[in-house]
Amino acid sequence: MAEKKNAVRVEEDNYTHNIDRNNERSLDRRGFMKTLVGAAGVFAVSSLPWGTIAAKELMGLADKEYPEHKIADIKDVKVGDSVEFHYPSEHDSAVLIRLGENEFVAYQNACTHLRCPVYWVKDQQEMVCPCHHGKFDVKTGEPTAGPPRRPLPEIIVKAKQGSVFAVRVKRYEA
Repeated sequence: MAEKKNAVRVEEDNYTHNIDRNNERSLDRRGFMKTLVGAAGVFAVSSLPWGTIAAKELMGLADKEYPEHKIADIKDVKVGDSVEFHYPSEHDSAVLIRLGENEFVAYQNACTHLRCPVYWVKDQQEMVCPCHHGKFDVKTGEPTAGPPRRPLPEIIVKAKQGSVFAVRVKRYEA
């Protein structure tokens, strides 16, 4: 029987008959997994320095000191009233609440759920986030209702020389 012109031999019928397989490397499942694990290991080791720097920065936020900032004169804030201010930067909105004659508390007033503003409601004696009806205890900043699960970051304040000053932010502490 005569062989047809342009006929493909049976052992070469997989459309790859023109590839030289002698010098190629074959990659089976095991080889692929070894390569994948090796690449993941290289990525993990190469990103380690950045992770360490980020962790140190986050750990240091609790101890980060800011300059004292005058919030208000004590005589201008009546018991039960609040004063809005910015601390530690002009982009960080906060609220000071006078609970008693010599008792002041202050919190950053961005809700810990979705960063909506939190307001002091004097009649109800609680801090309220109107976005999702979140509520916070005024003495501790702990959430009491709604979706927030973390307390408001507290701003440590001190009264001296007839004024109230913001001293530092208490955050990321257990």
